[in-house]
Amino acid sequence: MPRWRFVTFLPVTVLILIFCFAAAAVWWAGTRLPRYVVALSDKTGLGQGFAGMLVLGGITSLPELATATTAAAIGAPLLAMNDVLGSAAFNILLLALADMMLGPRPLTSVVARPVTLIQGVSGMMVLALIIAGITADGHAPTGGSFIWPGLIFVAAVAAIKIADRAERRPMWQVIGRPERVFSEAVKQGDIGWHRLLGWLALLAIIILAAGATLAATATQIADQTGMGNNLMGFLFVSAATSMPELSAIIGAIRHKRYELAIGEVFGSNLFNFALILVIHIVASSPPVLELAGPFEAMAALLALLMSGVFVLGLVERRDRTIFRMGEDSIAVIAVYAAGLAFLLAVSPGK
Repeated sequence: MPRWRFVTFLPVTVLILIFCFAAAAVWWAGTRLPRYVVALSDKTGLGQGFAGMLVLGGITSLPELATATTAAAIGAPLLAMNDVLGSAAFNILLLALADMMLGPRPLTSVVARPVTLIQGVSGMMVLALIIAGITADGHAPTGGSFIWPGLIFVAAVAAIKIADRAERRPMWQVIGRPERVFSEAVKQGDIGWHRLLGWLALLAIIILAAGATLAATATQIADQTGMGNNLMGFLFVSAATSMPELSAIIGAIRHKRYELAIGEVFGSNLFNFALILVIHIVASSPPVLELAGPFEAMAALLALLMSGVFVLGLVERRDRTIFRMGEDSIAVIAVYAAGLAFLLAVSPGK
């Protein structure tokens, strides 16, 4: 099994330090993304939800892209797969935790646009396709091993297209929105196009390079500690590659861009799901969906359930808070904790 030689002989303590440094670089770049994405939204007229999904979600998915391609190329496709699934669940968890920043109202009660619901439900449908591909061991009546990754990729792209259409032609609108005072946002200052595009490109490069480093070091840490690529990918790599999402969510909420925050999470998940095709193409081992087992299926089910809870909160829009959090956010945290316990029980540990 090929490995990156510059990390093969490093002790685990050094690997952990490199891993933490790469995670810090991802965090630093992610904290600066929302300002420039908001400026891009103001300049181009993109809606907050779609800008969050397409631009912010796409850029903050670069660590997963780097991790997926690197891990698949060095012979650890399951690490990449579990990073994708773990990030999907972890991103929803971050959105629930960020709910505390809002204070008097739950996050799901101050957002009332159809595009956020479409994004959430679309992500759930793509997760259902992933679960189907795992339980079918990647087999299909036609198309060979590419059929399931291809279907997942097409579904993710179609979801982005549908969300764009919903943003441009809203189908319904809440009457008498009490959240208007919460959702008013100050326009970003006049940032020139050269500066805007330059910073977006620089931050994207930093995130991409740090993500590749995360994948290389995480594989070696998993090997040397005996943790296994399943648990390492789902827990630690997904948490590290979700640093841009965390910082972007915090930045968006601080700027009162609540739809941007939700669109960023749902959009990032859709971009991540599309990476399964990339993992399939890059990996030299058997198709990743054939290698996936109960652990990966349960990880996808956990992300699906957490997404469903949050979408239900967006539909219900209750304004009750407990410990500065909405009831749906508390439910998401409880579901993640319970799901993690079950994942630990089924983890192969190798």
